[in-house]
Amino acid sequence: TVICQVDSQVLTIEREALLETIRHTPEVALRILEVFNQRLQQLHNTVHGLISERAIVRLVRLLQYYATRYGTQSVAQGDSLNVNLPYYQIARSIGITYEECVRLFKKINSINSVVTYKRGGKIIINDWQQLDAIAFGAATPIADNEG
Repeated sequence: TVICQVDSQVLTIEREALLETIRHTPEVALRILEVFNQRLQQLHNTVHGLISERAIVRLVRLLQYYATRYGTQSVAQGDSLNVNLPYYQIARSIGITYEECVRLFKKINSINSVVTYKRGGKIIINDWQQLDAIAFGAATPIADNEG
């Protein structure tokens, strides 16, 4: 089962049509390989992060990724992510429990309200500089218990 986070469209290409296109335009194959390489690098970074980074850093980097990937819009409190991220989805993405995810958001929010989490997964970034500092370990005023 696939669940889309944003409006999406699924396209299918018949195998023979794709092979014929690649025969006539080899650049198509190179572009496909580029995309696979990008995704493989992203997977590598994810696995590396799960092994070596603190949970708070993984959380912040995930928020930064979604902000870059799907964008934000300005609201009164800060910048709202254009995609909703429920706790369970975030927790599964960064290798922690649902409960730990809730605790991390509370900890982040207790420090100058860096991030606000609203029901349904609406996330508002209130302080990008503080968020960046947490991501790079420069300012990690938050001690988390999970690795």
